[in-house]
Amino acid sequence: MYSYQAHQFDLPFEVHGDPMASGPLLFNSPHSGAQYPPEFVAASRLDPISLRRSEDMFVDDLFAPVTERGLLLLRAHFPRAFLDVNREPFELDPSMFDDDLPDYANIRSLRVSAGLGTIAKIVSDGAEIYQKPLKVAEALARIHALYHPYHEKLGQLLRLLHRRHGFAVLVDCHSMPSLPLRDLHRRADIVIGDRFGTSCTALVSDVVEQSLTAAGYKVARNRPFAGGFITEHYGQPKQGLHAIQIEINRALYMDERSYQLHRGFKVLQADMLQMTNALAQAMEGSPWGNTIQREQLAAE
Repeated sequence: MYSYQAHQFDLPFEVHGDPMASGPLLFNSPHSGAQYPPEFVAASRLDPISLRRSEDMFVDDLFAPVTERGLLLLRAHFPRAFLDVNREPFELDPSMFDDDLPDYANIRSLRVSAGLGTIAKIVSDGAEIYQKPLKVAEALARIHALYHPYHEKLGQLLRLLHRRHGFAVLVDCHSMPSLPLRDLHRRADIVIGDRFGTSCTALVSDVVEQSLTAAGYKVARNRPFAGGFITEHYGQPKQGLHAIQIEINRALYMDERSYQLHRGFKVLQADMLQMTNALAQAMEGSPWGNTIQREQLAAE
C-alpha cells in the first residue's frame, strides 16, 4: 500500500512575491497542484489523465501576474485528489479505510458524504480513486506532512499582511467544470462566494463583481458555491481578515476534454489582473481602506 514520502514532491507548495513588500491582498490556489507521486498513481484504479478531473487546472497560472502588481500568490503543487486543504483537517470517510479512524475525525460532513473529504474517495465526476482501502496512518501522514504546513503558511501570511496594513484580504481561486449544453443559458462564467456576506465586507465582493461584470462575464454570487472551508475559516471581517472565493468556468480558458489551453486563457488572465488592479486600487489609502477599519471598530 502506498505511503507518503516527503521527497516525492519537489516542493509541496510555494509563495510567489515578497511578503514584506506586498499589498494587503493574498491570492491562494489550493487545487491547481499537478505533481502526482508514482506510488499514488499506482494505488489508484484510475489512469493519470482521469486522476486530474478534480484539479483546478491552470488556475495558478491565471493569477500568476498578480505578483507583478506587488501582491502574493500561494500555490499548492500536490494535487487535490491526493489531499484537499479546502476541507477541515480530518473530514474522513470511514469506508475508505481498513482500520478505525480517530474519534476526532469528522465522518458525517456533507463533503464526506459526497466522497470529497480531506482525503477524497472520488474525483469530481464520481469515479472512485483507490483500488484498495487505505490505512488510517497513511491519511494522517498526508495531513501532518502537507495539510498542516500549508495552513500554517496561509495563516502566517495573512497575519503578516494584517499587521502591516491593518487588514488583509484573501482571494481563494478555483475553477469549475462547465455545465452540459442544455444548461448553457443558466451557466455562470464566474461564481464569487463570500459565505452569504459573512466572510468579507460587502465592499470586497462588490468590487470583484462589478469589475468582472464590466469585463463582460456573467457573475453569480454564492450560488452554487458560497465558499469552502478556507473562505469560512479565514474570513473574519470583525478582526479585519476578509476572504472571498472565485470559481471560474473552465470552458472560458481550456478544452475540458484535452486539458489544453485555448486562446481564451490570455483574455481571461488579463481580465483577472484588471479585477485585481481594481481591488488593490480600491484599498490603497482612503476612503476604502479607512471604511474597512471603521467597520472593524464599529463591530468591536
